[in-house]
Amino acid sequence: MTIIDATKPSGLPVPDPCLSFWQQTTRSFPHLNANKDAEVPASSEYAIIGSGISGALTAFELIRSGVEGSSISIFEAREAASGASSRNAGHVRPDAFRGFQVYRKIHGTEQALKIIANERSVFHQIDEFVKQHSVPCDFNPATTFDVCLTRDFADFNARSFQEFKDAGGDVSHIKIYEGDEARWITGIDQAVAAYQWPAGSSHPAKLAQWLLHQSISAGARLYTHCPVNEVIKSSLSSDVQVLWDLRTPRGSTAAQNVVHCTNAFAAHLLPRLASFVTPNRAQAHAIVPPPSLSGDNLLPSTFSLRHSLKHFNSVMQRRADGIIILGTSRENPNISKEASESRLSTDDRVGFNAEVRREAMRSFESCFPVCEPGRLRHGEGLLHTWTGIIGMTTDSVPFVGKLESLPGQYICAGFNGHGMARIFNCAPGLVKIIRGGEWEDTGLPECFAASEDRLKKLSKGVPASVF
Repeated sequence: MTIIDATKPSGLPVPDPCLSFWQQTTRSFPHLNANKDAEVPASSEYAIIGSGISGALTAFELIRSGVEGSSISIFEAREAASGASSRNAGHVRPDAFRGFQVYRKIHGTEQALKIIANERSVFHQIDEFVKQHSVPCDFNPATTFDVCLTRDFADFNARSFQEFKDAGGDVSHIKIYEGDEARWITGIDQAVAAYQWPAGSSHPAKLAQWLLHQSISAGARLYTHCPVNEVIKSSLSSDVQVLWDLRTPRGSTAAQNVVHCTNAFAAHLLPRLASFVTPNRAQAHAIVPPPSLSGDNLLPSTFSLRHSLKHFNSVMQRRADGIIILGTSRENPNISKEASESRLSTDDRVGFNAEVRREAMRSFESCFPVCEPGRLRHGEGLLHTWTGIIGMTTDSVPFVGKLESLPGQYICAGFNGHGMARIFNCAPGLVKIIRGGEWEDTGLPECFAASEDRLKKLSKGVPASVF
């Protein structure tokens, strides 16, 4: 067995990760370990690397566009949908305005407006998709609060809101609460201000698995526990058509089209992206609520409890069972340097960092004191903690589209922890390009394109992202 150094910011996912809450509750998925011992096919017209929501939706959309399912092969390094798609905090939460001033600094006003509008569109796309197909993924359209816990962050949010509005951004769906009104509407005594807008939540593993099942039922083949170690130009290539050999531990597949849906691990097969897409380990927690947050007392909205732009916790309560999912930011000034640097690991075998967990629970309990340990019965409180690897890009937006220097290769990766607010536009947009369309057919912001111009610009450096 190959030994993987999980302290390095690249390479393959570790083969034996911990299980998230979402994975614990979907162990009956029939394709969880599909073709785990089978040889890979000698050839495939479409080879998708990665079986998370990005890869699964790409396969689904290819089939919906007229591609035969039997011409699609999906390669997954671990069990089905075992990466960030099944390890996140369950939010379908578009950025309504907060990131505008940062995006504007990096990409300009026009692109910043498009980025925010795209995320809002994705929420509605998922809502419509789930309803149209009756997807059993516990999707709950509701509202969300950005809760400003400090005056500094309240001032930052106010500036972002005003800049976004002044630039022509639509703020008609956003409600603002200040002082006592913010504390009353959120129920959080520390609230300085609060911003509310439409958002939702889901069971992300169920969504990814439903998409995979649909494609497999249509003839697509999923090869789990089958990492792609290398993609090289095939000796079968001709002057007319370039083919690519995907080399795996179970043989090689020659493919006409290769789609990289590997998010944080994109640089493993695309080393040119090593400086631009970096893995970061995030942590989340499942909590059994007390009676005051159970039954008909469930939280009606999700929350981002923000001390600063980089220091926050997310809170979402599931309608299906009442479990509260607590997410943590990648940075926190209240933890040690060692604990902070643990986020740079790609090792999700480790279920959690104990210091990060203590600080997350302390912060959560300060906002929801009914969940303090001394008030809980046996069986209430912290249920489970897990980690997952997210892909951060240096300019804060994903890479989508053709890899111009590698004809026949495409990418949909680097979602900056916002996959659920981006993939449902990015993957269908990518499929339009694969099927012969142009960028303008995708409806995506131009800054998402994985173009040579963008790569050259990034190699020269861009204004530092503060996300």
